[in-house]
Amino acid sequence: MIEKVNPSHPDKVADRTAGALVDYCYSVSDNPKCAFEVLIGHKHAFIISETSISIPEYVVRDIVDRIAGELNIVYKENRQDAILNSNQKELRCGDNGIFKGVPINKEVSELSKIAREIYRDFRTDGKYILNGKELTICQSNATYEQLSKITSEIAPTHKLKDIIINPLGYWTGGTDVDSGATNRKLGSDMGDAVTGGGLHGKDLSKADVSVNIYAHIKAQQTNKIVNLCCAIGDEYVDGKRYNEIVKIASDYIKRLGGFEKLAEWGLV
Repeated sequence: MIEKVNPSHPDKVADRTAGALVDYCYSVSDNPKCAFEVLIGHKHAFIISETSISIPEYVVRDIVDRIAGELNIVYKENRQDAILNSNQKELRCGDNGIFKGVPINKEVSELSKIAREIYRDFRTDGKYILNGKELTICQSNATYEQLSKITSEIAPTHKLKDIIINPLGYWTGGTDVDSGATNRKLGSDMGDAVTGGGLHGKDLSKADVSVNIYAHIKAQQTNKIVNLCCAIGDEYVDGKRYNEIVKIASDYIKRLGGFEKLAEWGLV
């Protein structure tokens, strides 16, 4: 059983906004230190940053306008703690944490494909649950008839036996109906691999980003569950220097197209 939300879900809009801000930091620095928390909804966007890179107001505005639409923005920028920054002259693990990588099973893989197929036709807020061969679709701005047409095409391909469409009826969705916050849909992004810290809105020095991605990649390569832990300041994780872990995660994100792209669908 797994739930997947699409990139137009309010929580994913928040994740994508945070990811785009991290992308900007990397566009002006090879090794920024940044973390963004985004709360978005009902015509407002509240963004708190802790960053070594000062972001111009127009950049924040352009990112929010592009991803979330024209909103009232409150942006509070803070510098990273000076003592913590001075202790991180060499790249070492940026936080405590436990992490789990899990091989992607058939059910997770199927729902990931189904969600993307639906999203190609319906680009608005949507969420989907797959429980065995039963699919539940909650898709905004779409009629039962429209969704029935696409599900009739999906059902044979994915061998679905029962499809439940919008149990409460038609709805509009989006940030005018619901609020969104960073890292609130980690189950959708990571499946059974969810442990502690959030995946989005942080630079690569943060273990929540790099070690999560590394554990995910290793689990797919070995087809085994990977359990890791680390402490802030560790130079090695899983027998590898931390900068090697960061390089593996960085290459993964570059292949996706950046932190905003990572935020669209997560790791699964």
